[in-house]
Amino acid sequence: MTTNLWVEQSWYDYKLRWEPREYGGVHMLHVPSDHIWRPDIVLYNNADGNFEVTLATKATIYHQGLVEWKPPAIYKSSCEIDVEYFPFDEQTCVLKFGSWTYDGFKVDLRHMDEQAGSNVVSVGVDLSEFYMSVEWDILEVPAVRNEKFYTCCDEPYLDITFNITMRRKTLFYTVNIIIPCMGISFLTVLTFYLPSDSGEKVTLSISILISLHVFFLLVVEIIPPTSLVVPLLGKYLIFAMILVSISICVTVVVLNVHFRSPQTHRMAPWVKRVFIHILPRLLFMKRPQYKFDTTRSRFTTCGVVVRCGGAARPLYPYRLAAADDDCCAPGAWPPPAAPARPLTRTPSKEDLTHTTYVQSG
Repeated sequence: MTTNLWVEQSWYDYKLRWEPREYGGVHMLHVPSDHIWRPDIVLYNNADGNFEVTLATKATIYHQGLVEWKPPAIYKSSCEIDVEYFPFDEQTCVLKFGSWTYDGFKVDLRHMDEQAGSNVVSVGVDLSEFYMSVEWDILEVPAVRNEKFYTCCDEPYLDITFNITMRRKTLFYTVNIIIPCMGISFLTVLTFYLPSDSGEKVTLSISILISLHVFFLLVVEIIPPTSLVVPLLGKYLIFAMILVSISICVTVVVLNVHFRSPQTHRMAPWVKRVFIHILPRLLFMKRPQYKFDTTRSRFTTCGVVVRCGGAARPLYPYRLAAADDDCCAPGAWPPPAAPARPLTRTPSKEDLTHTTYVQSG
């Protein structure tokens, strides 16, 4: 984390007192900070090696011995990031300041706004000059004064720790990553609705898989590299890519079955048993029951039972166009037999070759 801030420090130096009336009424001086004693306050969790303030600005000295030094500094500190709920995550980064050389008996390090009897300051950083970030919102910045004892020494070592809690702004990631990913994922369902004869089922599935992989690479580039946890968005993309891969395999099987024909393949017995006997029972499906109309019909077809006056009578194997009244009239059943047709033999090839055709003119 890179932080641009002012490190406000103040202390009393008894060697820098004077009486203003003895020096022409001078109450305050601005002197180079290199010419006076300064506490060696450094950032413990520094990440770039520059522990101290690089710009040694002038210090303000008051006649009571009070010294104020407010140098600007840009710190790069280490921060543990938890990206599990990216981009809806909150991060807490720590800035730990303390003296590098002096113990707590020599330098009593305290926060300027610390109340008596308490080592916690609810607002440890002045945010009046804070420039609003386009990516983060600062929620709270408490400061805590810590005393730590080491086994080597009896004196305490003091530090002031600033806990900066930030929340990521989600609008950019929602519009550019989450919504497109969800939309592309829902397109996978359309591959099963697409007709098999279109020839684009596998192409659509592969295009969806490539698009999800591209979005996954974008997420990997945005979040910091870590092996501790995988963000939920990354898990969603991985799961979506697995489902799309499975849909591609299913689509290939569907296309293979679709383009089979009796001339190329023979249906296996287990397929008949599963899809005709077992699967309908699991789906509570029954064979359709055909119920014929009991009303009178003028036209009947071969193979259909005609109900005339409540009596079922089968038809001859040809289409009969008869009035219902004629069909059901007394003596009309069974219908008269069709006149016999003389049988004729189909001429063979030899007959056609030995036949002579004569044309009269």
